[in-house]
Amino acid sequence: MKAMTFGQAIEAMKQGKKVARNGWNGKGMFLCLASDIEFHTEAEIGPARDVAVSPCIVMKTAKGDFQPGWLASQPDMLSEDWTIVD
Repeated sequence: MKAMTFGQAIEAMKQGKKVARNGWNGKGMFLCLASDIEFHTEAEIGPARDVAVSPCIVMKTAKGDFQPGWLASQPDMLSEDWTIVD
């Protein structure tokens, strides 16, 4: 696997690829770009409780669930060990 910068990893996600860092410990963890996301809430947020969400980076966690809105740390942004996940 060819190592990439964070910028290259973002470009790969924009092309529909999954990416991860070599140093991540959790099995099966990766990031991907998600669009057309919707969620349901019981919170009073207006007339509709089914809400469309802007595109965002989503992480598949070590537990196997998906966490929208992943944020990169300084080490994540500066690292050059990003790879494309099959």
